[in-house]
Amino acid sequence: MSATLDTVSLLADRINALEESSTLAMTKKARELAAQGHKVISLSVGEPDFKTPQHICEAAKKAIDDGFHGYSPVAGYPDLRKAIADKFKRDNNIDWKPENIVVSTGAKHSLANVIQVLINPGDEVIIFSPYWVSYSEMVKLAEGKAVVVDGSFENNFKVTPEQFEAAITDRTKIVMYASPNNPTGSIYSEAELRAIADVVARHDNIYVLADEIYEYINFTPEGHFSIGSIPAIAERVITVNGVAKGFAMTGWRIGYIGAAKWIADGVEKLQGQVTSGTNSIAQKASVAALTGTLEPSFEMTKAYHRRRDLVVKLLKEVPGFRTNVPEGAFYAFPDISYYYGKSDGTTAIENSDDFAGWLLTTAHVATVAGSGFGAPNCLRISTAASDESLAEAVQRIKDAVATLK
Repeated sequence: MSATLDTVSLLADRINALEESSTLAMTKKARELAAQGHKVISLSVGEPDFKTPQHICEAAKKAIDDGFHGYSPVAGYPDLRKAIADKFKRDNNIDWKPENIVVSTGAKHSLANVIQVLINPGDEVIIFSPYWVSYSEMVKLAEGKAVVVDGSFENNFKVTPEQFEAAITDRTKIVMYASPNNPTGSIYSEAELRAIADVVARHDNIYVLADEIYEYINFTPEGHFSIGSIPAIAERVITVNGVAKGFAMTGWRIGYIGAAKWIADGVEKLQGQVTSGTNSIAQKASVAALTGTLEPSFEMTKAYHRRRDLVVKLLKEVPGFRTNVPEGAFYAFPDISYYYGKSDGTTAIENSDDFAGWLLTTAHVATVAGSGFGAPNCLRISTAASDESLAEAVQRIKDAVATLK
């Protein structure tokens, strides 16, 4: 093929319309700098820095020895679907049977499946912002329209019921959000979610897509509350979760949904034509995760809580940064807009993309611009790193911004 041919034009329009994942893009750049010999502190990727607990690894080894080497059922092994249904009842007060569960290749896959199954061209999806970078692109890929509703810094980045209701039109099909939230660490309380549910209950054709992947990483005394446990809207809530964050199993790629059977059947039908069943060994390991002790998860959460306190304390010492106190997950999300319009004499900072790129090249600290999360004044910093790395990273940031005038 001629090198002069514009090969981009040969790609499908739906692919050309997609934005690259900002988290993965920054992680790639950080790796390239590290390969050149720079000491990069990477705080860009949303990945636990702990090893998968040993009892889960042992279950995977046993599955190999027991011969689970073939294709798995499209919706997941029966014992895993039962374990997920039991987990929903135990942890979330949600009554789903195994037939309401579909296991997929990570929670990202689960979210994409649901959107593809429910959204027709032109349907609107209300997204509470800040949001995980892939939400809007998943909606775009399904030919839907993302309607972004911004949670204010003053309200801990959370959307109010009044804002939500004001965004509803006759084309609204889904409202989606994450709690605990990536990138902010904010958590919608039971009272806040009940108020959101009241809005949903007044509109018969709206479905709730609740992303609860950070469920176990919760620092609040009240703990996690699932909107799917509210009887008035239970049949219209699709709860998405997985083993990646709470069990340090990102590479195992297991996510799942709990939903009304007609939705679960639709997801199974789609998955049967696209990926079929997910990894057999990872499924067996996930049974051990969901039915075994949660003590390793609680210990990891204690570490994340300590790191949250450390990073928030240090970030508040950085001139110009405004930092809220995350209630869960493993991120800090400071407002860095004070530095827009400033320069170090070589590079001008006009937005969060400029700031994140400049920080990587000058301080060798990898973060992610808030623009990809619907919050262009902010910067996402992962706290899934050692205390020493976090302290050094914030000191590098503090030293770097001191050069901006």
